Amino acid sequence: MSAPAIILVRPQMGENIGAAARAMANFGLKDLRIVAARDGWPNPAAEAMAAGALDLLGNARLFDTTEEAVADLQQVWATTARSRDVLKPVATAARAAEDMTAADPDLALGVLFGPERSGLDNHDVALADVILQVPTSPENPSINLAQGVLLIAYEWFQRQQTTPELMIPEGKSAQATKEEFDGFFEHLIGELDACGFLRNREQRPIMVRNLRAMFTRAGLYEQEVRTLRGVVKCLIQGRKPLPPKAGDET
Repeated sequence: MSAPAIILVRPQMGENIGAAARAMANFGLKDLRIVAARDGWPNPAAEAMAAGALDLLGNARLFDTTEEAVADLQQVWATTARSRDVLKPVATAARAAEDMTAADPDLALGVLFGPERSGLDNHDVALADVILQVPTSPENPSINLAQGVLLIAYEWFQRQQTTPELMIPEGKSAQATKEEFDGFFEHLIGELDACGFLRNREQRPIMVRNLRAMFTRAGLYEQEVRTLRGVVKCLIQGRKPLPPKAGDET
């Protein structure tokens, strides 16, 4: 796995540099390179925005030119929201992340980000192998520098880990066993028989199957089964008056 360097070319605001560093840290990127920051370096404004990423800022490498910043890299992507009069492949962030992940782990990779106001100039783009564009609304295609870094870092990180796309945290309660579920369901059906809800003998098997399917789809947990059994028990016993509130007259 080869993690890309993030190269900020002539960034203008320290706040954006700090926020970009924080985004990198969120998603496991560590190689920050800064080319000719407008307000110099270090920048206190960057530190204020780099919660949890001060070490990353402190280890940032400084360069005078983009050529120097990419000199040791073998594959470079240039981010831009504008069409360029240059014949280069154009990849989405998702495709770029896939290509980075599939690349030889010994390859040195990097992504160029331009100044906030104008983006990368054509000379910077010419140094890259691939143009990287994030699909956005044509009415407002430009995104903040730190947001751009976060999007690329996120796409890269998603291809490095195996978090399930959907999960239900179990906490202290595990999913109910079939025995626990059947105990609740038999309790429910017994009481529905007793109150006459299932009195239509021809329809009873269908109604019971439908009720079972409905509760089965819920994927009940142990605590939920206990709660439902308590609900059924309470309904059987009938209504009881609420206890008086503190201070109420008796």
